[in-house]
Amino acid sequence: MSVHIPDTNLPRIIVIGGGFGGIEFCKRLDTNRYQLVLIDRYNFHTFQPLLYQVATAGLEPSSIAGPLRKLFENKKNFYFRMGEVTRIHPEKDCIRTSLGEIRYNHLVIASGTKTSFFGHDENFKEVFPLKNLPHSLNLRNSVLRNLEEALLVDDSKERQKLMNIVIVGAGPTGVEMAGALSELRKHVLPKDYPELDFSQMQIYLIEGMSRVLSSMSEKSSEDALKALKKMGIIVLLNRLVVKHDGEQAALNDGTVLPCRTLVWAAGVTGSMIEGLQNVSIGKGNRFLVNEFNQVQGAQNIFAIGDIAQMISAENPNGHPQLASVAMQQGVLLAENLNRLSDKKNMQPFQYLDKGTMATIGRNKAVVDLPGKIHLKGFIAWLAWMLLHLILLIGFRNRVIVMINWIWNYITYDRSIRLILKAMK
Repeated sequence: MSVHIPDTNLPRIIVIGGGFGGIEFCKRLDTNRYQLVLIDRYNFHTFQPLLYQVATAGLEPSSIAGPLRKLFENKKNFYFRMGEVTRIHPEKDCIRTSLGEIRYNHLVIASGTKTSFFGHDENFKEVFPLKNLPHSLNLRNSVLRNLEEALLVDDSKERQKLMNIVIVGAGPTGVEMAGALSELRKHVLPKDYPELDFSQMQIYLIEGMSRVLSSMSEKSSEDALKALKKMGIIVLLNRLVVKHDGEQAALNDGTVLPCRTLVWAAGVTGSMIEGLQNVSIGKGNRFLVNEFNQVQGAQNIFAIGDIAQMISAENPNGHPQLASVAMQQGVLLAENLNRLSDKKNMQPFQYLDKGTMATIGRNKAVVDLPGKIHLKGFIAWLAWMLLHLILLIGFRNRVIVMINWIWNYITYDRSIRLILKAMK
């Protein structure tokens, strides 16, 4: 099989991954100087920060995804291929893909991360990760199917098991998921299932560290914890879930929580690609890179975003795995490769921290800004919504998401409560 990329006199740059970093790189690269090839296993970009809203029936899948071909339809010397990269051959300057082999002059790895169960995959075969659209649809299907089944059982313990939801990991994804489920439980589900007593539906948020939102300020953690508890979320700190068999979750302190649905938002690891075993790999399966995002030991191979670890005195563990880091690295790397074509020196990466934020629910959010500025409540919630609308790809998606948010806010409703066929 051939990837059918035409030969050219221009140097070829291959980008692996159409996430935040890969997209920004492709936007900024001057394709008058290079032939650009983007490879991804999906033909669309997913706005991952809003996956939890798809999973909780707040948004339709297409509103947070954008076709990659549409995004770059007017960019010349650009080619997209939907496939999976299986191996890198740095000695031959080529990659092996599910479509065939293709040579490169420069390779940009922006493959992101995948779910990590910390080496205990066998204990978590029945859980629901939240890394892509199929994951979010599977979770939505499960929650709604379990409620349909709960209507039909006579045993109260079995009904409790079907209604309970456990969320592992109290970072932004876990906190936002818990808040969305709480609002679903309070405002929407009782209308759909009046025969069920939703005071029996327990939502647990389990965190191995001593506070929620540990990557944010202590003030934000405290405010978020208070909001979560006020919303009826059972928050268990300094606890670890060691196993889930599809019927119950076992914690390291001996606690057993009956639940069919366990959402895994606890950890990720780099989506590594075979072939670069001789280069340095850092903590969390991330490629160690220099200040120009060059992978150590590979001069013409670069890594950006979550898969890259740029260690410095200021960041001994590398930059945080945030969309803002990936986007800034993608922009600078494209500009640096444009400079290289003019025989100019590359510029080192310096991360501009614009702050971090997380939403807990209606009128509830926390924001940390540079200068130890902290926002919470309605203002923080508006800031969170505005930023996410700006970052969404495509005018259509921004309009659809905004309309859905306004409708949900006015009516307290989530209209996309569809049970679709489970996706693998």
